[in-house]
Amino acid sequence: MIPESFIQELLSRVDIVDVVERYITLKKAGANYHACCPFHSEKTPSFTVSASKQFYHCFGCGAHGSAIGFVMQYAGLDFIEAVEELANSLGIAVPREVNARSQEKAKQQPLAERMGHAARFYKDQLKVSPVAIDYLKGRGLTGEIAARYGLGYAPDDWQGLQQVFGDYADPAMVECGLVIQNEQGRRYDRFRDRIMFPIQDQRGNVIGFGGRVLDQGEPKYLNSPETPLFRKGEELYGLPQARKAIQNQNMVLVVEGYMDVVGLAQNGVENVVATLGTAATGINVQRLIRLADRVVFCFDRDSAGDRAARRAMEVSLEHLVDGKSVEMLQLDGTQDPDEFVREHGQEAFIEQTRNATRLSDFLVRKLLQESNTRTAEGRAKLVSEAKPLLQRISAPVLRVQITKEVARHAQLSQAELEGQCGIKPLARSRSFGHSAPSPGRARPAPNSLVHTLLLTVLRRPERAARLPLDLIARDSAEGEALLAVADAVEHAALSGNNLGLLLEHFRGSPHEEIIALLAAQVEADAGDEGKQEEIFADTLERLRVMALRHRIDELNAKARSGVLTTEERRSLADLLARKSH
Repeated sequence: MIPESFIQELLSRVDIVDVVERYITLKKAGANYHACCPFHSEKTPSFTVSASKQFYHCFGCGAHGSAIGFVMQYAGLDFIEAVEELANSLGIAVPREVNARSQEKAKQQPLAERMGHAARFYKDQLKVSPVAIDYLKGRGLTGEIAARYGLGYAPDDWQGLQQVFGDYADPAMVECGLVIQNEQGRRYDRFRDRIMFPIQDQRGNVIGFGGRVLDQGEPKYLNSPETPLFRKGEELYGLPQARKAIQNQNMVLVVEGYMDVVGLAQNGVENVVATLGTAATGINVQRLIRLADRVVFCFDRDSAGDRAARRAMEVSLEHLVDGKSVEMLQLDGTQDPDEFVREHGQEAFIEQTRNATRLSDFLVRKLLQESNTRTAEGRAKLVSEAKPLLQRISAPVLRVQITKEVARHAQLSQAELEGQCGIKPLARSRSFGHSAPSPGRARPAPNSLVHTLLLTVLRRPERAARLPLDLIARDSAEGEALLAVADAVEHAALSGNNLGLLLEHFRGSPHEEIIALLAAQVEADAGDEGKQEEIFADTLERLRVMALRHRIDELNAKARSGVLTTEERRSLADLLARKSH
């Protein structure tokens, strides 16, 4: 766990403008910096970075956050990895409690160094292997694409790695998956006489390998085993090389094999990654949906590919987001993507991706293939098969659309199908911005006093010290968030104008969503600071007047009932006098 004080120190020392410019080119525009958004495709710049607020915001897609948030979103890192990345850039160590994660990281480092050393060895071996070079040329690959993906060759030698690892007998060689030890204690290289595909993590470190045979031997592909470095269900092959193209096109293509990735890239389709094995996982889908608004799975047209497509659909359901699209593409004929693009070319393949089947249509089509809706029994089976799938859909609006379509085929109303499946109808409630209100909690209208106070405090957090906390109710998301900000300013030293620092303080808290949403509005509505101070002071006065009137009304009601105490009578008289002034 990283101390909160270190996060504050880190964000006070890094400059978000410098951080963003490591990845994209910014242009000065007034007090801020602008660029075309790296998170969606656009021709007119709508991405802005504020040096004064240490905050980025895109007016097109809504992406926003701190320097840590930008590194997380752009590089696909988790929170701790992004903090480490920024800390390393400043040359400072990240303090943390000694826990399982830090111990695991310490254990991984020497293994990662071995994997990088092995990758360099395999690359060198490829250069001196005419057979391996001829194989790659026969698959239409150039030396340039081989270098881009770090392709190599494992020589046909039982202990080839002993050439570069003097400590070949070290247990770490087995632990990182490079070497196998049999029951007799004899050691030998896991990969022999294979084209080697290095698998990289989000930072470009080699964490595993996939090895393909040069002839018709089995297994066709041999992968690294699960190790402290490598968990195949969490990784995507080719992501470091594909990231820029994915961002430019706002679409990621997901295929089955290493050769599909490099073959498509060789032919100009660069926004492509592969799952490690035919089955996608929930972690894969979560990462893919963060990368782009459109995710297209492309599987071979065989029984294994059909099963993989079905699996991808099912694991995607729990991670769907309204406004993003998951699609399935199954190429005509029996060709895999690599074979198709080599025969038909880049444009023909891209045209195929444009005609991919949206997950909603794919789901309904699969259900109808398994049920005879011409009979009552078949329609009942349709509902039974659809129930667990509909219950898993995380995107509320899309779930309604799919439910309506299934209900139509089942000859039921939407409400009847929702009742059978135990699905709550989409709530008809007013929400602020693009986010739904918390269950059971009324959210004030955007022009409420508490809402205005929270906006003005986010513009200048030090204003929180002037808030009359006893007058702010906790009956809304804004009210609770405003009190939380005031507490943070008092106890966590979150003053100044650093919106990024404030966002990071509330990351993972119940207030994160509303504070992030309003922080984006602060950036969008930036205006004269003197005017904002007037709005803040006026809103405070209106809040006090409202509280005064409410208390007078309460005491007057008690007076009419004849239950007013002597002390309450004096209080009422005092309040009426204050009101008259």
